[in-house]
Amino acid sequence: MSKALDGVRILDFTHVQSGPTCTQLLAWFGADVIKVERAGAGDITREQLRDIPDVDSLYFTMLNHNKRSVTIDTKNPEGKQVLEALIQKCDVLVENFAPGALDRMGFTWERIQELNPRMIVASVKGFGPGPYEDCKVYENVAQCAGGAASTTGFDDGPPVVTGAQIGDSGTGLHLALGIVTALYQRTHSGRGQRVLAAMQDGVLNLCRVKLRDQQRLERTGVMKEYPQYPNGEFGEAVPRAGNASGGGQPGWILKCKGWETDPNAYIYFITQAPVWAKICNVIGKEEWATDPDYATPAARLPHLKDIFAEIERWTMTKSKFEAMQILNKYDIPCGPILSMKEIAEEPSLRKTGTIVEVDHPTRGKYLTVGNPIKLSDSPTEVTRSPLLGEHTDEVMAELGYSPEQVSALRTAGAI
Repeated sequence: MSKALDGVRILDFTHVQSGPTCTQLLAWFGADVIKVERAGAGDITREQLRDIPDVDSLYFTMLNHNKRSVTIDTKNPEGKQVLEALIQKCDVLVENFAPGALDRMGFTWERIQELNPRMIVASVKGFGPGPYEDCKVYENVAQCAGGAASTTGFDDGPPVVTGAQIGDSGTGLHLALGIVTALYQRTHSGRGQRVLAAMQDGVLNLCRVKLRDQQRLERTGVMKEYPQYPNGEFGEAVPRAGNASGGGQPGWILKCKGWETDPNAYIYFITQAPVWAKICNVIGKEEWATDPDYATPAARLPHLKDIFAEIERWTMTKSKFEAMQILNKYDIPCGPILSMKEIAEEPSLRKTGTIVEVDHPTRGKYLTVGNPIKLSDSPTEVTRSPLLGEHTDEVMAELGYSPEQVSALRTAGAI
C-alpha cells in the first residue's frame, strides 16, 4: 500500500524540536525526509540529555524517525553546490534557524526560486513580523508570549508553563499542515511559496478560548464558570483558573483512593448538565437533583466548590480506575490522571501504534510516541532515527555523483 506523501521529498534543515516534529510527521506519512546535518556534530539534540554515553539521546531519536541523514558543510563552496543540487531535486525546504540565517548562507527566497520555482520554503520562527521578530525563542518563552502561562495555574500563585510542548511540537504540527496545504495549492498553481509558523501564533491558536474569555470579561466584568466566582475578584485580564475548564462544562481534579502516597491518584470529573441526576445518585445526594439551589447549571455555579468537595468524598473511596468504571456506566464524563509510567505500560496504546517500541543499532530497544494521526489507507510504520551522515553516500548517488566524486568531496570537507 502506498503512503499518502509518497514522491514528496523534504530537505530538512531543522534541529531541536519544533522543526523535527514537523518533518517527522511528514516522514510518517511517506515523505522522503533528508536531514542535513553538520559533519562530526549533527543536530545538537544528538548529545543533549544523553542517558547512554556516546549514543544518540532519546531527545534526538524520538524526533527523527523515518528520516535519512546527510552531512554537508554549507560554508564550503563544493558543499554549497551539493545543497543547490538538493534544492533542485526537493519539493520542500524546512528550517528553524535563527532569523536571517538562511539568507546569510546565500539561500535567500529569491535564490531558492531561481534554483527551483516549485520549492516550498517552510519556516518556524519565534515571532511573526513585529517588534520581537528577531528574538530567539524556546518552548517556555513561546508559552509565555502566546498567552498560555498567564492563564495556567492557580490565582494565588505565579504563572505556570505546561509540560505539553505546545510551543515547539505544537508549532511543528501547525507547520506540517501549512506545508501539506502549500503542496496541494501547488498542484493547481505550479508554484512554490513560503510557509511561516510563528511559535507565539501557534500557542495563541491553542489558547483561543482564553482570548474568547478576555472579550467576555471586558464586556461583563465577571465569568461565572471560573472558580473566582462568586466570592473572588476579577481584574482586567483573564485570571488563572486552576483545574477549571472555564467553559460550559464545569470540571475539577479530585482525589482518589491512595492519593496520600500516589501523586497521580486523581480523576478529572465533569458535572455535565444532562447527567446531573445520575451524578447525584452515584454520590448519594439524590436530593440535589430537584433542589432549586442545585437543579440547574446556572444555580450550581455559585456552589461548585461545595459540589466538587462532596463528589471528592465519594471519589476518595475508589481508585481512579474503579471510579472510571462506575462513572462510565452512567455516561458521566471523567478521566484518570495517568502518569508517564502508566501510559508507557498501557497495552491499548501499543496496539494502536500510539506508543511504539523501536530497535536502534547503538541504543537498543526504546519506547517512542507513534503517529497520533491515523489514516486508513496510509498506515504508519515507525522506523528508527538515522545515525549521523548514515545516508550521505546514498543521497549523493541519487543526485548523480559517482563514488569517486563523493570521495573527493569528503576529502575536501564538503560532506
